[in-house]
Order: sequence, then structure tokens, then C-alpha cells
Amino acid sequence: MSEAPSGMPAYLPPKARGFLEPHRILLMAIFAVILFCAIWFMRWDWLPKYQWRLVAGLWQTLLMLFSTAFIGFLLAVPIGLVQVSGPWPLAWLARGFCTLIRGTPLLLQLWLLYYGLGSVFAQYPEIRSSIFWPYLRQAWPYGFAALMLSFAAYEGEIMRGAFAGVPKGELEAARAFGMGRFTVFRRIWLPRAVHRVLPTLNGETVLQLKSTPLVATITVIDLYAVVSKIRQDTFLTYEPLLLLALIYLCLTGILVMTFRYFENRIPTRGA
Repeated sequence: MSEAPSGMPAYLPPKARGFLEPHRILLMAIFAVILFCAIWFMRWDWLPKYQWRLVAGLWQTLLMLFSTAFIGFLLAVPIGLVQVSGPWPLAWLARGFCTLIRGTPLLLQLWLLYYGLGSVFAQYPEIRSSIFWPYLRQAWPYGFAALMLSFAAYEGEIMRGAFAGVPKGELEAARAFGMGRFTVFRRIWLPRAVHRVLPTLNGETVLQLKSTPLVATITVIDLYAVVSKIRQDTFLTYEPLLLLALIYLCLTGILVMTFRYFENRIPTRGA
């Protein structure tokens, strides 16, 4: 091992782990055997008949995932910020919102919005005669609202910790250079906080993907709802569920690789 000029051993970065390691080869072999058995011994003659329904359900799932995650994150930023530097009434409201949403099941929130708030809207003729009623009478706005608020609450609490974890010296140095409060937030505080939460945001987005099947309980035709319809029509149990698991596994892998791509491009180590 080479030595640094001070006499201390020089730091050598760890070698990158190879892709074809024994345990990975074993896992790939097991997956290949399972895939072969599923294709050879199970019925898949129903797939061409339902392929376009599956595509439409997949589109609905992706639309629900990305729209709720994007808008939920935009709400999470001010929710986390006011808990760190906002006035105490706003901080108290933000903390109460996060506690309420995180402390109750998502399915319960979804049903309260759809069966509770939706039935209240239907009792007012003014709402039923408004331009919003064609949308409020459908199920997807309530599913969107429930998933979006859930993501905002969980990610808002994470952003609170990220904003609080940014070293105050960096913010003070930015102010010493003459930056205004908004400039400090836009150029220093927010980017540093986002860098810190990027790995956690990866996990929250994957969890959001796994929460989207709940919207099928309020008649939103997503991927899970299409698979449930296939099971009812074909009287098959395992094949549609295995296909559903494979699709979600592929989507999760794509999300993980996408976030890791950005993590490798953004210097988060030591943040």
C-alpha cells in the first residue's frame, strides 16, 4: 500500500463489485427456472385478448404515480420548510397535517374522500350544476387527492429533516456574499436539501407505486383492476397475479435505476 506524504497510508477506494458474482448467478438461474416453468406449464392464451386493457391500466397506474408524486413533492417542500423556519402557526399546521396523514391508513383516507366527501358534494345542487361536477362525480380525483396528500405528508417530514440538516455555516456564508433570502433558498438551501433526500425519495416513490392499487377499491380502472377483471373472466388465479407481479417488479427496477443514475451524477456523499 502506498503512503501519503505525511507518512499515513494513502486511501485506496474499494474495488467495484463485479456483476457476475456467485450469488447473483444463482439468483439469475433461479429466476430463469421460475420464468421457464411459468411460461411452459401455465395458461397464457388469454393474454392477447386483454393486452390493450392491460396497456390502458398500466397507463392509468403510471399517470397516477407520477402526477401524485410530482405534485406531492411540490407540496412537501413548503411543508418541510415552514416546520424549520416558518411562523409557529404555519409550523403547527404543517406538523399536524403530517401527523394526521401519517398516522391513519391510506385506504381509510381514500374511502373518506370518495364515500364521504364525494357524497357531500352530491347533496348540493350548486355543485352538481357547476362545470366541476363531471370531474367530481368520477373516482379518479379522489384517488389522486388521497395519494398526493399521502406523498406530501411523508415527504414533507423528510424535507423537514433535510432542511434542518443543511449546515448553517453555508447559509450564513451565502448571506455574507449579499444574497437575498429567496436567492439563498433557491441556490443553496433547497439544492442541498434535495441532495440529501434523493435516496429516500427513491424509496418513497417505490412505495407510492405499490400504493396505487388501492385506487381500484373506488372503481378507478388501473392495472390492478384490469388484472382482477381478468381473474373473474378466466377463473385463473396465478397467471394474472404473476403477470401483475412481474410488471410491478419491472417498474420498480426502472425507478431504482433512474434514481441511482441521478444519485451518481449529483454529489451527495458527505452532504
